[in-house]
Amino acid sequence: MQSPPFRRSVRVVFWLMLAALLAVPWPTQATGSVTLEATFTTVSYGWAKVERWKDNGAMFAAEQYLADGRNDQDGQRATFFATGRPHSSRFLLYHAPGWDTGTKPTPLLLVHGANDNADRAWAAPNLGNCGVTSCPSTGLMQYLSSRGYKVFAINFPHKHGDNYYWAEQIHDAVNAIKAKTGAAQVDVVAWSKGAFAARQYVSSVYKSGGSTYGGGVRKLILLGGPNKGLDYTFRHGILPSVGSFPECGIAANAPAAHTEMLCYGIWYSHPELSVASSYFPGQKQMLYRWDSTYGLSTTEQDWYTTYYGGWGYVSYSPGIDAAMSGSLVNTIRTKGIPASVKTYLYCGGANDIPDIHNEHTGPSDGVVFGASCGDTGGIGTLSQKVTNSAVNHLELGWQSAVAAQVDTWLAQ
Repeated sequence: MQSPPFRRSVRVVFWLMLAALLAVPWPTQATGSVTLEATFTTVSYGWAKVERWKDNGAMFAAEQYLADGRNDQDGQRATFFATGRPHSSRFLLYHAPGWDTGTKPTPLLLVHGANDNADRAWAAPNLGNCGVTSCPSTGLMQYLSSRGYKVFAINFPHKHGDNYYWAEQIHDAVNAIKAKTGAAQVDVVAWSKGAFAARQYVSSVYKSGGSTYGGGVRKLILLGGPNKGLDYTFRHGILPSVGSFPECGIAANAPAAHTEMLCYGIWYSHPELSVASSYFPGQKQMLYRWDSTYGLSTTEQDWYTTYYGGWGYVSYSPGIDAAMSGSLVNTIRTKGIPASVKTYLYCGGANDIPDIHNEHTGPSDGVVFGASCGDTGGIGTLSQKVTNSAVNHLELGWQSAVAAQVDTWLAQ
């Protein structure tokens, strides 16, 4: 029997949030099935203003937040939502400087990924782990806004939220931007889990009460998108779960493969931390098995039982198949992106993200396999695909080469 690596150092860097600033809400305004609840004009990190919207559709149910608060909203987002645990029907719409005066005809919506927010992702990468040890204080928002683009960004209520909800809120944001600017279409730049949800939206994969795609997107740029899903949570034995279990690590806001773990000689049960639980709905929707393409790392503790299910030496995992019942990967790929949407893929190829266990069992950006990000199945019109071997997953939202390529694609 192997000795479990109880004392292995697992460092997971949380997004650092600044204190919320004063905000001035404006009166509520209803527009069709959505309501503009408040407008805030005192906003940090270079934004011009932020609006809080509510989708009044019956499809939205309150999603669950972990009791220890790790996936609560914080910083100025909590101020704008008026709570750390907003209802799933609400979202924030950020406006960059020049949103109403930019010279480029097609407005732009930025869509962030899991455990992230519009501030860190697009305006202030130094608020958290940006993929390198020294992070910039400005991001893609400032880069594109300064070049005449009318830039907007969405902020979702739940950091690991249901992608059906995220897709519907992207639909709402696109419609709001069209109404504000008078544009017939919007360009969408989406990152990671946000790319998955944006693709779901244009593919018309929706719940009862949701919206079909209405033709509002001109170009769809997907940065590090798991186009054919991912199985990172299950591929590396106990290592990701060690960071999530508070008794073993530091209570990272990330889903675990396991429901039971032995931490420093004591067994602990946390079914709520499992990716199969109701606390990480958007994560299980992106699951896809890659074990037939890239073999598992047999040197990592409890590697077999973590992936396929069962009791290991120091853990219990239901296995990936138990969680994959909620996967939407094949559904979205089968439904397909309409040919009218010009689609661009930008993938990283460096698995060198600081402070996390990088994906190393196949070519990846540290989180998503290159073969998944670059998968073209179901894409009606692939305009271009780029892989940058020098960029990791967390650099995709701000790195200079990425920003320049996004600008080039938008300008075409």
